[in-house]
Amino acid sequence: MARKTLTPDLIVRIEKSGNRFNAWDTDGVKRTSEITTTTRRKAFEGDYLLGRFTGRTGKTFWRRVDNVDITPTTAPDVSSVEVPSDHEEVLNFIHSSYSLKPRGLMMSELKWKYLVRSGVRGKNIMMTGPAGCGKTMAAKSLVNSLDRPDYYFNLGATQDPRGTLIGNTHYESNKGTYFSESLFVQAIQTPNSVILLDELSRAHPDAWNILMTVLDYGQRYLRLDEQDNQSTIKVADGVTFIATANIGNEYTSTRVMDKALMDRFTIVEMDVLSEEEENELLNYMFPNVDSTVLGNVSKIAALTRTESKSETARITSGVSTRTTVELCGLLYDGFSLEEAAEVSIYPQYDSTGGVDSERTFVKQIVQKFCDDGTSDDLFNEEEMAAADESMNN
Repeated sequence: MARKTLTPDLIVRIEKSGNRFNAWDTDGVKRTSEITTTTRRKAFEGDYLLGRFTGRTGKTFWRRVDNVDITPTTAPDVSSVEVPSDHEEVLNFIHSSYSLKPRGLMMSELKWKYLVRSGVRGKNIMMTGPAGCGKTMAAKSLVNSLDRPDYYFNLGATQDPRGTLIGNTHYESNKGTYFSESLFVQAIQTPNSVILLDELSRAHPDAWNILMTVLDYGQRYLRLDEQDNQSTIKVADGVTFIATANIGNEYTSTRVMDKALMDRFTIVEMDVLSEEEENELLNYMFPNVDSTVLGNVSKIAALTRTESKSETARITSGVSTRTTVELCGLLYDGFSLEEAAEVSIYPQYDSTGGVDSERTFVKQIVQKFCDDGTSDDLFNEEEMAAADESMNN
């Protein structure tokens, strides 16, 4: 029997904007969020179209399509998009923007509108909040809503702030010594671009010093050579900076940020999700996982967060949303709750102290929601008794 040939129900072309590869269908609708970054990048570099197909199970997937005659997609010229200047237009955009918020982003309508308003008005924005609460997701969602060229820089991961933000001097035998500008220099010269500075609180202080004049509304320039005040690059009109930061003593690998740097940002604080919000998010992301189990994961997270904030806390931090999402991904792939917790939650807690350790306490919480009847108990009788006693005190 001949194999049935699948026909794509949608075709997209990939356009590069900043360092992002955007997907546009033939009607000019943006489909970027539906396709993985790797797939989009390969399509752009290979100069081919992508088609959306539906498999026998009803699941959609994207793959290369050839010999398709379509009218080239007319993508918006995002490099020339202007921030609304008419007050009524700005108001309409801000107060109708909640529909643009991804369903998977748990953020109140007020804070989302405040975030959008800050972006529309060209403010430097700093997203703060606990690890794994959705700061980077919120920042990227704003980028998609504004539909402008965007650039991403993880400042917490760079070991060479000058190379990342300014550039490097190179030597080649056939060229001699020459200077190559960084992608950041290109980014700040792109009108109306949105530049995401991820993990700014983990950045080296040298990066903060370089950014001082860039983020200052009264200056807005990058000095390429600290010894030459004339060697500067002006930040283009309409450029918006969005930073993410973990602020607080519990983040041991972060640095206390300079007050002068903080003053250059509008602060948008992300909240820890409530148990109900966590449950809503997990059910949305994992519809094929038992909802009762997802509810138990939300309860585990809520209990650890409550405990970590109590006056007699036995653990230093609660389970983050990033961790619950990872755990539920394991559930989706066939792991039990006990197994998923063993590899995703427990390694985050100190095991020093045996039955009195943070890890033992968290295991006790998880165990209360594990009912698969396995013989591999997480605690021996002595550990269980000690954990029960500690919880009752």
